[in-house]
Amino acid sequence: MDSIEFFGSKAGQVWEALREGCKTMTQIQKTSGLTSKEVSMGLGWLAKEGKVMIKNADGLYTKFELKE
Repeated sequence: MDSIEFFGSKAGQVWEALREGCKTMTQIQKTSGLTSKEVSMGLGWLAKEGKVMIKNADGLYTKFELKE
């Protein structure tokens, strides 16, 4: 598996988790089964592609959601 396939697969799993709605990193981990490092990798990939945005819905936890 090359690096593009490796990181891209993490991004795909994070994207699938976020299709259900706005989530914290912990919620993404639980939904996707990824580790915190893998979630970070996936979020980074999606952010670079302009497909995810950050929301601080309650001021305590950072939440992420897909851009429309």
